[in-house]
Amino acid sequence: QVQVVESGGGSVQAGGSLRLSCAASQYIGSRYCMGYFRQAPGKDREGVAIIYIGDGATDYADSVKGRFTISQDNAKNTVNLQMNTLKPEDTAMYYCAADPGPCYRGHLTGFYGMAYWGKGTLVTISS
Repeated sequence: QVQVVESGGGSVQAGGSLRLSCAASQYIGSRYCMGYFRQAPGKDREGVAIIYIGDGATDYADSVKGRFTISQDNAKNTVNLQMNTLKPEDTAMYYCAADPGPCYRGHLTGFYGMAYWGKGTLVTISS
């Protein structure tokens, strides 16, 4: 069973930055989709950013475009989410997930499911 593990959550003030990292415990393939999702208290889970581990193509939720950057670190076999200019509304549990095969917009919107999920890391932004 593939395990996905996130790290890097924490608490910062609005305007600050945080960096999340994610790694899969086993080989998923040379090309697969990884992404970050978040769920705030009382709200549905939403897609934040996805990246296709194959050609590096990315996609973002409108709410984070220009502020968040998802990237792959081939040397460390991790996928990172750099979060800048954080806002209180970014407060949520952030989950990393992976799915064999290409990324589609539907992975971000939830139309397509992700096969493997991490347990989440909490991000808290104070005003």
